[in-house]
Amino acid sequence: MDESTRLLADLVAIPSVNPMGRPVSGPEYFEGRIGAYLEDWFRDAGIPVIRQSVASGRTNLLARYEAPGRAARTLLFDVHQDTVPVEGMTIPPFEPRVEGGRLWGRGSCDVKAGMAAMLLAFRRLCFERPAGSASVVLACTVDEEYTHLGSDKLAETQKGIDLAIVAEPTKLDIVPWHKGSVRWVVRTKGVACHSSTPERGVNAIYRMARIVDALAEHAAELSRSTPHPRLGPPSLSVGRIDGGRSVNVVPDACEIEIDRRVIPGESPDQAVEQARAFVASRVEMEGVEFEVPWGRMPALETPLGPWLEPLTRAVQAATGRTPELIGVPYGTDAGPLGQVGMPAIVFGPGDIAQAHTRDEWVELDQVALAVEAYYRIACALG
Repeated sequence: MDESTRLLADLVAIPSVNPMGRPVSGPEYFEGRIGAYLEDWFRDAGIPVIRQSVASGRTNLLARYEAPGRAARTLLFDVHQDTVPVEGMTIPPFEPRVEGGRLWGRGSCDVKAGMAAMLLAFRRLCFERPAGSASVVLACTVDEEYTHLGSDKLAETQKGIDLAIVAEPTKLDIVPWHKGSVRWVVRTKGVACHSSTPERGVNAIYRMARIVDALAEHAAELSRSTPHPRLGPPSLSVGRIDGGRSVNVVPDACEIEIDRRVIPGESPDQAVEQARAFVASRVEMEGVEFEVPWGRMPALETPLGPWLEPLTRAVQAATGRTPELIGVPYGTDAGPLGQVGMPAIVFGPGDIAQAHTRDEWVELDQVALAVEAYYRIACALG
């Protein structure tokens, strides 16, 4: 087993599940255990690491490589520590298995493959100190999978960064564009009564059904709106519904959660108001409440600059193929970084089709290629 596979297996074996807002507890949740492992890894490599407090018990880790001489550029390597939950998985989530050139386990693709590759490339930079390389800040962030608290903190505090490279599964293609998202709750209120006399109450689920119908109409309208040339049109999806206490009680409350994908140029808050206004044009809004969004992920649109040619050459030299420039429909830590004016792209091993799946896996050849690619990028952009 080569070094990148061993390191990836170690990372996958350490649970770092983001509870996604659920009131859960246990050692498998949050990033404490993976953070402790990473601190030990940096210490064993002789690399100083700084803790950046983000929230109670949640800490970004930052390490810095200072290039010899006077580096022309400073890069930020960003990779998140958390994974999505494991419910419904058909394989043991934290027992990494290597077979047929793949490694299975929760987080193997998203994004511990990218983490292993960035760590090894960064350590090589620190050990070899190649002439002409860029200086590099390596940030291991928290909470990417839910409300991106870690990258928000990073965006507030990191100055003088010429380009951020965010690890996500892109099949080693380069992503300067991605959609963002805004997520919120809509609630309907009713009046409870015995189900044998429903006319005495007000059914909150019936009210919500009309809201959902209107939102489906709004989603269809969005799909026909002016598309982004790389990302297509915005979208909306109702992803969760909850209401009622018992089948023999007319429900007095119902709620849904909405995921609205935004394209560059759209404001998350304006997207919520647009949805509310559309619903109000179709439905009586008495007893209907649109809550303040609980999650906002900015879209990414990074202008292509002089970094593109050397970065492309570096990836080509490492992988043997010219990377494509692509846009993706999901959000990443690059969104908050780009929002504060930091040029950012997304690049890493693995295929997003395997991320968050019941039997998550990653091609190990891509992990090894990513180690070389991250190293060459730092050397080429100095």
